[in-house]
Amino acid sequence: MSRITRLRSGDEGFSAAFQALLKRTEEDSRKAEAVARDIVEDVRARGDAALLMWTERLDKRAARSAADLEVPAHQLRAAFEGLPRAEQDALREAAARIRAFHEHQVLSPHMERDALGSQLGQKVTPLDRVGLYVPGGKAAYPSSVLMNAIPARIAGVAELIMMAPAPGTPSALVLAAAHVAGVDRVFLAGGAQAVAALAYGTATVPRVDKIVGPGNAYVAAAKRLVYGQVAIDMIAGPSEVAIVCDGRTSPTWIAYDLFAQAEHDEGAQALLFAPDRAFLDAVAAEIERLLPGMERRAIIEAALAGHGALIEVRDLEQALDLVNVVAPEHLELSFDGAEAMLDRVRHAGAIFVGRYTAESLGDYCAGPNHVLPTSGTARFSSPLGVYDFQKRTSIVICTPEGAAVLGKTASVLARGEGLTAHALSAECRMNG
Repeated sequence: MSRITRLRSGDEGFSAAFQALLKRTEEDSRKAEAVARDIVEDVRARGDAALLMWTERLDKRAARSAADLEVPAHQLRAAFEGLPRAEQDALREAAARIRAFHEHQVLSPHMERDALGSQLGQKVTPLDRVGLYVPGGKAAYPSSVLMNAIPARIAGVAELIMMAPAPGTPSALVLAAAHVAGVDRVFLAGGAQAVAALAYGTATVPRVDKIVGPGNAYVAAAKRLVYGQVAIDMIAGPSEVAIVCDGRTSPTWIAYDLFAQAEHDEGAQALLFAPDRAFLDAVAAEIERLLPGMERRAIIEAALAGHGALIEVRDLEQALDLVNVVAPEHLELSFDGAEAMLDRVRHAGAIFVGRYTAESLGDYCAGPNHVLPTSGTARFSSPLGVYDFQKRTSIVICTPEGAAVLGKTASVLARGEGLTAHALSAECRMNG
């Protein structure tokens, strides 16, 4: 029998129980960082030799040289051509929708002339080389290849290096997705060792400017450790969904939505908020009925027992207030009139509106990116996008008049800060 927490917002002690539900232990994170630190430092010091050793030890993939971990481009193409037609079409359709959505995100350069005749502007430059981390330990994620690579290509990134752990036979769908998305080089390596190789470079793996893509606790810890050496997209935690329902959506649909999040891994979180106790009872019954037939039953059961909850709320407004506390990665608004209440949602990575909008559509083919902020970081973070692969450079072009007028202001402020050279640098240009 599956176990899932039941809470009522009107009960005494609800606030403490709700906060406890959201709190994730830091002990596992500390353990992961200690392990990742040793691996990162080893790869930094020994390069390919360390990458090979850790890949064999942790990914169970042995290779004579780091070059043997690379998948040639012709094999990526062959993987795509060897897929059933339905899978080829699905990859193409998903890629087209992701591309169409992200093309609207391209940053544009601009230049303006002020009243003094000076020009002020911004130039936009794509990153030179980006590392894409694609998880592959507990499942294969061709969708993550598309979500990471396509925005980078739209941004104009010159070279994409992909790392994908493959303990057994590499996923044909993952390799095919790399072909469809235009990834330049693919290495079958994962974990902290792959992150370190991308960050510091080895004789075989080129050093990148930024590492993007989700991974397990060791990948997250490694990204945290190499940040500053390279840029990163975010520190991704376990996946999350919060569902707000008025009780009129099929309990079966909602049960499957909860399963869809929980099956990622045992640390995933799936929360359902509803004002209808009978509906929550019906969803709980559907969980019991459907769970035995799920392929990833053990993972779903562990996630729901450890981090899931069915929460009875006073009304939908209170549910949305609680959602803003959670700041979930994914949010489903499964009730009539949800669009009119979007402004009440202040913190969420992605919002799926209406009874027919399953979060899983966003994972694969809706168009917006599925690399999203987790662990409450939607309070200040955004989904991965084209803008993550472009950098902005400010441009200032002063006329003599502009130098004279701005120089006076700069001089006063610089001398107020005690930075005389700053003041003199501005003042010497004030008289032409």
